[in-house]
Formats: sequence, structure tokens, C-alpha cells
Amino acid sequence: MIDRVRLLLVDDHEIVRRGLKAVLEGCGDFEVVGEAGTMKQGIAEALRLKPEVTVMDLRLPDGSGVEACRRIRTEDPERRIVILTSYADEGALYDAVMAGASGYILKDLDAGKLCESLLSVARGGSLLDAKMMTSVLDRLRGGIENDEGNQFAELSPQENRVLTLIGDGLSNREIAERLSLSEKTVKNYASQIYTKLRVERRSQAARLATERRIHREQG
Repeated sequence: MIDRVRLLLVDDHEIVRRGLKAVLEGCGDFEVVGEAGTMKQGIAEALRLKPEVTVMDLRLPDGSGVEACRRIRTEDPERRIVILTSYADEGALYDAVMAGASGYILKDLDAGKLCESLLSVARGGSLLDAKMMTSVLDRLRGGIENDEGNQFAELSPQENRVLTLIGDGLSNREIAERLSLSEKTVKNYASQIYTKLRVERRSQAARLATERRIHREQG
């Protein structure tokens, strides 16, 4: 069990960060080890400090908390991230799930519930609301069923293996070691995967791989 949970707070409003810090450290179970006001700073601090939990605002001046979550989790899958938002939104929840977030919390959540929720995440729990998750999974399932008939069907067995590892956040070098291939060969496979899936970036391919994995696990 974690004695004092190390937290990183990412929000562009200093007054919000101060308020969260006061509330959370007042619970006695948390230590705020860092703060950031932008997406870029949040990513850097999360990877540098390696907190047990990062509380990430959904909207930041230079990007979104969801994109920051995706980048952090790609570099370090062990990081636990909770998205902070002003209101419950199915679209934002869907994006957060796909990015690997442990859930979301509302800014108007009372202090006791906030502390309880973040402790749950630090211990491996999830804050994903059951009703909203059902809706998200229905949406995901429908999209994947449509995709299975086209993009994924075009992938070779080896490309599927590479895509799965991309979804797990592995680098080309790590994939090469795992599959006993050269790094250049993996790079070529990745390029072919992007073309067949009709995506431009690695993060987009990783998202599709995650959607497919969740769909199979739920199916």
C-alpha cells in the first residue's frame, strides 16, 4: 500500500492548482511533487518526476489533457493519469479511455470524494462511470466492427504483431528486439501499417490498436 501518494497537478490556472494542492495535501494521503500549466510542461514533468498519479486538466493552452495523457503513456505506460474536466462529456471520456487515462473527475467534486477517488486510482482502480463506459464501449464496438472488414483485414500477420506492440507503447527499437527484427525493418512495417490504416501518425495507429484490443477483450 502507498503511504503518501505522489501527485502532479497540471492546470493552466494557478488558483486551481493551489486549491487542489491545499485540498489534497489536507487529506494527509498525498504529496504534490510538481505542478505544470501547459501540456508540454505536464508531459515533461510527468516523465521526469514519475508521480503515482497525474491530475490533468482537459483543456490546456497548447493542447489537450487527453493528448498529453496519450504521449505520457506511450513513453511510460506505468503512469496513471486522471483527466480533470468541468463537465461529464461522452466524447471526452471516449478520448480519455483511448489515451489510457484511469478516468476523469469533475472540478466540482467534493473534497472527500476527490481524495477517495485519487487514492483508488493510485491503488490500481478506475474512475470510469459504468453507464458512460457502456455507451463508450458500444460506440467503440460499432467502429471496430466496421473497421474489421477493411483496414485491419489488409494487415499481414507480422504487421498485426507490430501494430499490437505499437499499441502497447513500444518504440521501434523495442519492437525490433521483441520480434528479432532490425529496427529499419520495423520502421518499414510501421510505414506500411500507417498506409493501410490510412493514418499519418504513430499515435493514431496506437489508438486504433487500443480500440481493437478493448473490443476483443469485451467481446
